[in-house]
Amino acid sequence: MKLLRLTATAAVTALALTACGGEKIGETPVAGSSSGAAACGTFNLAVNPWVGYEANAAVIAYVAEKNLGCTVTKKDLKEEIAWQGFGTGEVDAIVENWGHDDLKKKYIDEQKTAVAAGETGNKGVIGWYVPPWMAAQYPDITDWNNLNKYAAQFKTSESGDKGQLLDGDPSFVTNDEALVKNLKLNYKVVYAGSEAALITAFRQAEAKKTPLIGYFYEPQWFLAELKLVKVSLPKYETGCDADAAKVACDYPEYVLDKIVSKKFADANGPAYKLVKAFTWTNDDQNVVAKYIAEDKLSADDAAKKWVEANPDKVKAWLAQ
Repeated sequence: MKLLRLTATAAVTALALTACGGEKIGETPVAGSSSGAAACGTFNLAVNPWVGYEANAAVIAYVAEKNLGCTVTKKDLKEEIAWQGFGTGEVDAIVENWGHDDLKKKYIDEQKTAVAAGETGNKGVIGWYVPPWMAAQYPDITDWNNLNKYAAQFKTSESGDKGQLLDGDPSFVTNDEALVKNLKLNYKVVYAGSEAALITAFRQAEAKKTPLIGYFYEPQWFLAELKLVKVSLPKYETGCDADAAKVACDYPEYVLDKIVSKKFADANGPAYKLVKAFTWTNDDQNVVAKYIAEDKLSADDAAKKWVEANPDKVKAWLAQ
């Protein structure tokens, strides 16, 4: 959603960097309102641009507002930009982090503006996928060693004389350009621009039986609709992705976690305790993500529906 998403490594000039949805670190968004907010105060929650993250944020925000009386301020920010907000006080929590050892080193170890707040309970898988019809018709296409044999089928106007490997949002964690180069594959990475565009592309490729290979990930509600088939890349081994330019192995399985500002953690208020206690499963997230993305519920209504169906889980978070 590491989705791996390529984290932009631009210089950290927080007041000038543009975020998803046109927001910037330095802007003051409109906060939500809730009675009893004084007991909790304002809770600044980053929302990164994929629906699984949005599901986490929706449920945490809903419980923070309804059960704890917090005033929740959500801000749509891409990953690295959200981390910058820890130092300015504009972001209290990131609630689905996909690895990002580089950002942990920078903001936790060096700048000391952030701290880890435990696992979300979600397990993340990133990789290359093809639609089911392709895997059925060309069984050996799921072995990376055979991809060059099929490259011509994946050519598009954007990829030129190479096969197209479709990625999502350029901000997503991804090693794909390095993998294509280092595995000597006759492909070009083309960015669809968003998670929604990736889903649309895979859905259409299956319906029309057109060739497509692209970046995708789990947990993701769409996989319950269409069982995309993962391509086997060279096996991941610890350290094989240490040098981003030399990566020639598959993505690792990610244990997704939560990152909060040090100031937020040190205050140890109700919202921090909720974030720290929050944990659920891939299936839980996929349910809420489907409510938002497919059933078109608002984030608040999706969270309400899940919370009302899972009172014991919410009770456990609030008891810690």
